[in-house]
Amino acid sequence: MSSETGLSSYSYETLKVTTPVDHVFHVEINRPEKRNAMNKAFWREMVLCFRALGEDTNCRAVVISGAGKMFTSGIDLMDMASDFLQPQEDDAARIAWNLRKKIVDYQESFTVIEKCTKPVIAAVHNGCIGGGVDLATACDIRYCSQDAFFQVKEVDVGLAADVGTLQRLPNVIGNRSLVNELALTARKMMSDEALSSGLVSRVFPDKSSLLSAAFDLATEIASKSPVAVQGTKVNLVYSRDHSVQESLNYMATWNMSMLQTQDIMASAQAALQKKTPKDVTFSKL
Repeated sequence: MSSETGLSSYSYETLKVTTPVDHVFHVEINRPEKRNAMNKAFWREMVLCFRALGEDTNCRAVVISGAGKMFTSGIDLMDMASDFLQPQEDDAARIAWNLRKKIVDYQESFTVIEKCTKPVIAAVHNGCIGGGVDLATACDIRYCSQDAFFQVKEVDVGLAADVGTLQRLPNVIGNRSLVNELALTARKMMSDEALSSGLVSRVFPDKSSLLSAAFDLATEIASKSPVAVQGTKVNLVYSRDHSVQESLNYMATWNMSMLQTQDIMASAQAALQKKTPKDVTFSKL
């Protein structure tokens, strides 16, 4: 990988951030000795990291993966248990009020991926369990290795998934019966089924080829106009949650300013000269 110069602000306990190629940032869940279980620091650092990436003009695409043998085993129950234990003397209303606030904070740890205007590619190998599915479904593109499996595990530990899976997975795979089955049984979805259902768009033989393909894809995205790419992500997310007409109106308002970018002329000239976006130097955004 290339030098990590300029990444000093991306120093975290549970995440490792590098730049394998120009304008592409690699975020690794970095607790391999704990199967990348999501502890308190992870939930906090995800928000800090992706907010920073959203503001970083050097970042145009992000790949997120898991260090070690597994993408993630999900929530670190031992570490997180104390967060949900309330003093016995508190009344029910105050317990509920404070618990709701904590849940909303945890939801932001993955919603921040959608709010980040830079496209995020999930590269999943081996287990993607519990909170891992919440994370993956918040990403824009999902690739996986042949040994990958996805498991909405929460019902097996006595709760309903509450940080995004039940809201995003139905939109991702578009099959309510399958979503209900996965969420209600906690069974494993293997890589072949993940591909056929639309949860992932490509499957690779192993982790090495998976990451290589993810970086190639991120590099291609990063080569294009950041005005076009980031505008596309923003409008894709918006259109998922709004009607066609509302989304068209939003798009018209968006592009009444964005169409004035110099990137359009530069891209058109490159096409006329039989060049690709990679041959064009786009300004930072």
